[in-house]
Amino acid sequence: MLSIKGLKGFQYHAFTAFVHVVMPRPSLGSRMFGTSAGSIDSSLLKIQRATTLKPKPAFDNSLPFGKFFTDHMLEIEWDEKDGFNAPQIVPHGPLSIDPAAPCLHYGVQCFEGMKAYKDKSGVIRLFRPDKNMKRLNDSCHRLSMPMFDGSQFIECLKQFLKVDRDWIPDKDGFSLYIRPTVIATSSSLGVHPAHHALFYVIACPVGPYFKDGFAPVKVLAESKFKRAWPGGTGCNKVGGNYAPGLLPQKLAAKQGYSQVLWLFGEDDYVTEVGSMNFFVFWKRPDGKRELITAPLDGTILPGVTRDSILELTRAWGEFEVSEKLFTMKDLINAVNEERVIEVFGAGTAAIVSPINGISYMDEEYKIPCGKDGKAGELSTKLFHELCDIQYGRKQFRDWSVAIH
Repeated sequence: MLSIKGLKGFQYHAFTAFVHVVMPRPSLGSRMFGTSAGSIDSSLLKIQRATTLKPKPAFDNSLPFGKFFTDHMLEIEWDEKDGFNAPQIVPHGPLSIDPAAPCLHYGVQCFEGMKAYKDKSGVIRLFRPDKNMKRLNDSCHRLSMPMFDGSQFIECLKQFLKVDRDWIPDKDGFSLYIRPTVIATSSSLGVHPAHHALFYVIACPVGPYFKDGFAPVKVLAESKFKRAWPGGTGCNKVGGNYAPGLLPQKLAAKQGYSQVLWLFGEDDYVTEVGSMNFFVFWKRPDGKRELITAPLDGTILPGVTRDSILELTRAWGEFEVSEKLFTMKDLINAVNEERVIEVFGAGTAAIVSPINGISYMDEEYKIPCGKDGKAGELSTKLFHELCDIQYGRKQFRDWSVAIH
C-alpha cells in the first residue's frame, strides 16, 4: 500500500497528480446545476409566515456571530423515490429527525457559508452565489447525496431573503450570514447513500469581523495534526473536516496562537490556516513580486473569497499570481531573507485576516504587517475592493447579484 506519510518533494507532487487522474475531484461541468427529474422547483415555493416575530438585536459592534437567527428558515425535503418536495419558507425552529439519521452518526452532511448585503439604496445583494451552489453540489456529490439545480435554489433563497429583509443590516461592515445546509435524514442505521435528505437555510445578522480595524494574528504551524489529505474531502465543505480541527486549535490557543497553519507531507507543504485559505505576498529570489496560495489539488477548499482574490489580482496585472505548492522551508527562507511583504488568510467571515507571526518548530518568525503594523497594503486594498463589490458600490463582472 502506498504510504502518504513518507511522501516528500516530487513524490508528493506526483501523488497529488495521481489523485487527479485516478481519483479526480468531481467536475460537474454542464451538470453543475443539474436538472434531473424531481429537482428543486422554485415556482412551487410555499410561504408560512411566523405569527410572532422575534425582537431584533442591536446592529452595532456588540452583535455576536451566530446567536440571533431570523424569523424564518427555508426547507426542501428530498427522498430517493420522488425527488425534491415543494420548497417552503417556515418559521425558524427546531428540526425533527430520527435519532438514527445518518447525519448524526456518519457525518453525512455538508453546508455553505455566504452573506447578503444591503446597498445604499436598500437593495439586497448576494456575492457570487453561483460559486456557493457549485461547491454545495460538489459536496453533495462527494457524500452521495442528491445534487440539485443551483439556479432554482438561488431563486428560493432570494424569496427567503425578501421575507426576512428586515434582518439584513443596512450599515457598512454588517451583513446577514446565510448557512445553507444538507443533512441525510433516513431513519435507519447503516453506512449507505442517503434515502432521505433535508436541504435547509438559516440566517443571522453579523457585524464586522474586525470591530476596531484590522487586528493581525499569530498562528502556529502544525506538523502533527493534518486537516486534509489526497483523495479525502479537503476540497468539500463537510462537517467532518471541521470537528477534528478543534483539538489542534485548542492546543494552539493555549500557547497563545489564534489559528493553526495546516501543513502536509514530510516536507511540510503549506495548505490552509484555520478554516481559511492562506496567501503569501513575497518577492521571489529573482526579485519579482508574487502572490502565492496552495493549488486546488483536492486537499484545499475552493473558497469563494480565494477565487475572488485570484481573479481580482490577475485583472490588476501588478504582480505574478500563482497557485502552486510551497513549503515552510520556502516561507522561512523568504522571511529570513526579508523577501516576505505580507501574509494573510482569506474567507467569507473576515474577507482577509492579516498575519504578523508564525511559530514553527518552536521558533517564532515575525511577519511584516504594513506601516501601521495592522495590515499590509495588499490586504487593505483587497478588503476595500471586495467590500465595494459586495455592497454594490463598485461593479466587477457579475459578482454582485441584486434582488429586486
